[in-house]
Amino acid sequence: MSFKKVIKEFKLVGLKGSGEFVNFGNEVPLLAKQLLSRSNEILNSTETEIALFEPKKNEEHRIGHYYVGLVVSEKLNEVPSGMDYIETVKSYVTTRGNISNLGVLHLNLLNWAEEQDYQRDLDSYIIETYHPMVEGEEEVQIYLPIQA
Repeated sequence: MSFKKVIKEFKLVGLKGSGEFVNFGNEVPLLAKQLLSRSNEILNSTETEIALFEPKKNEEHRIGHYYVGLVVSEKLNEVPSGMDYIETVKSYVTTRGNISNLGVLHLNLLNWAEEQDYQRDLDSYIIETYHPMVEGEEEVQIYLPIQA
C-alpha cells in the first residue's frame, strides 16, 4: 500500500445526499445508481465516478452530507436539474486499493498522515474516485484533505 501527498483539482457534477454517517455505506451507492441512470444528461463527463464526503468532526456529529457524481473534463455553466457543479483544489494525502478493503484503506491512510504530522482539514470534503477493474472488481482512490 503506497501513500503520498498531492495537490489535486476536481471538477464534477453530482447529486447531494445527507443522512447519518453510519448509513453512508448503504445510502451513497443508492444515490450513485440514481446519478448513473441520468449520466447521459451530464456534459463533458469522463465516466469516472466520484464521491465527496463531509468529514465526521466528533462523536456528537451524527448527520452529514455527501455528493455522488461524475468527473467532468471542463467547467460547466449549465448542469442537469437537481444536480450541482463542484470545483475544488486542495492538498490531500492519498492511497488506492481494492474497494473491498475500503475501511482498512481509510484507516491506514489516516495513520500514515498522522505519522507524517499532516493536519487533517475537517472543513473540506474527503474524496473517493472509483475505477472499474477486470472481472467486476473495483478500485478506490481516497483523497483525505489536509492543511496546506
